[in-house]
Amino acid sequence: MKGITSLGHVAINVIDLEKSLDYYVNKLGFPEMLRLKRDDGETWLVYLRITDEQYLEIFPGAENDRAPASWHTNGMTHMCWTIDDLDATVARIKSTGITLLSEPSKGLDGNRQAWLEDPDGNRIELMEMHPDCLQYQAIKRLHAEGV
Repeated sequence: MKGITSLGHVAINVIDLEKSLDYYVNKLGFPEMLRLKRDDGETWLVYLRITDEQYLEIFPGAENDRAPASWHTNGMTHMCWTIDDLDATVARIKSTGITLLSEPSKGLDGNRQAWLEDPDGNRIELMEMHPDCLQYQAIKRLHAEGV
């Protein structure tokens, strides 16, 4: 769609804000940017920095115990972060005590990936883009078509 410059943020609901912040800030390394508060002073949402232009919004007060376990439920099934060096990133993540859902492997698109999930069951894909992956091939084709 013309006019869009990037994906700005992903927003997730969590049960335990402090547990989630420990996971995303202390273990994964996303700095807290700011908090928005309700009129009563209660935290409404917390912004974490992924990049200077992409953020993760964390909303406390989730209604369910965990995110849907099925890959086929309505709604978001996972978020994906592109990684420069998957092996180094996985080693750093494991050193914090986080257990991966799957070890690094090559996906059908030609990229390397590993999977983990946060304390609420939100699935996260870590993807190291291969220079000749299907996504880059498709982008090259779209550019050639003037799209």
